[in-house]
Amino acid sequence: MNINNQHYRTIWVDPDNQANIKIIDQRQLPHSLVIEDLRTIDDFARAIFEMHVRGAGLIGATAGFGMYSATLSSSNDLLATLQRAADLLVKTRPTATNLAWAVNRQLAVARNAKTPEDLKKKVFELACQIADEDAEACRCIGEYGVELIREISRQKKGEPVNILTHCNAGWLAFVDFGSATAPIYAAHHEKIPVHVWVDETRPWLQGAKLTAWELMQEGVPHTLIADNTGGHLMQHDMVDMVIVGTDRTTATGDVANKIGTYLKALAARDNNIPFYVALPSSTFDWQLSNGVAEIPIEQRSGDEISYVSGINKSGSMENVLVCPQGTITANYSFDVTPARLVTGLITERGIVKAEKQDILRLFPEKK
Repeated sequence: MNINNQHYRTIWVDPDNQANIKIIDQRQLPHSLVIEDLRTIDDFARAIFEMHVRGAGLIGATAGFGMYSATLSSSNDLLATLQRAADLLVKTRPTATNLAWAVNRQLAVARNAKTPEDLKKKVFELACQIADEDAEACRCIGEYGVELIREISRQKKGEPVNILTHCNAGWLAFVDFGSATAPIYAAHHEKIPVHVWVDETRPWLQGAKLTAWELMQEGVPHTLIADNTGGHLMQHDMVDMVIVGTDRTTATGDVANKIGTYLKALAARDNNIPFYVALPSSTFDWQLSNGVAEIPIEQRSGDEISYVSGINKSGSMENVLVCPQGTITANYSFDVTPARLVTGLITERGIVKAEKQDILRLFPEKK
């Protein structure tokens, strides 16, 4: 997608040095565009854990390149080196399926390599492939999802389609296009009038900082709202559909997404508003069937709730305490929306009901 009318991916290989992987440090957005270099496995682990990069698809792509970086740090027993790198990376963010999925693909290809040089070559090629697959999957999600927006637009006789989204499942959360935003961008490019309600998404404010910024870069009309506003908008017929992303989805259609998503799904169901989840198939966890009971929910530092960051009047970034010093906090990063509240899943192969048999209809190889 575009930044100041220039195309960017969220992660790419330095064209002058293949050993150097470049990312956008998303902690600095929307106020500064900072390009960061990742060169060691510790750089990659830190970038994932500290959320320089975030979002299911981008975490997976970053882990893929992290495994490649690990091969450059050792000339002896590369398989052992890769296993240590895999163990380090998988611990950084426990909820997103794409992380372990990418790491395990790299371990599998490494085990089939014939020589150390062949191993490095195969791991690099797969890292690039994982990134390309993610971007292409999101592009296809846009092609399938735009039909939903197109149909609502026909029903509204060309009036703007009002779409509510939560957190950032935009191109910043993937390699390109995004998941929840891909249908929105496709509609906008087709000149279908759309308007996006952007949840601020506490505590990291990914909606306010990231979704609003990328929608502005693409020229998509949008309005930033407080997290608890969505139900009110739905009650007053100001939301036509909800589209969110997911970090892990069970084979039965339960969806783990940023904390607060479940409440949006409940409000949507109460107001007969379609609630869609957009995801590449790499985000499915085919081993799980009960999301509430089985999906691990990451808990992060309470400082993320106690403090907010932003630019002060002098133009400097600063953190500000918003609660009494010493307040006890609980910072759950995700919640699980049961499949019964999900109208449909928008995947790179098409749109399916959030139920096992329909999901397997599109992915028969997973039976």
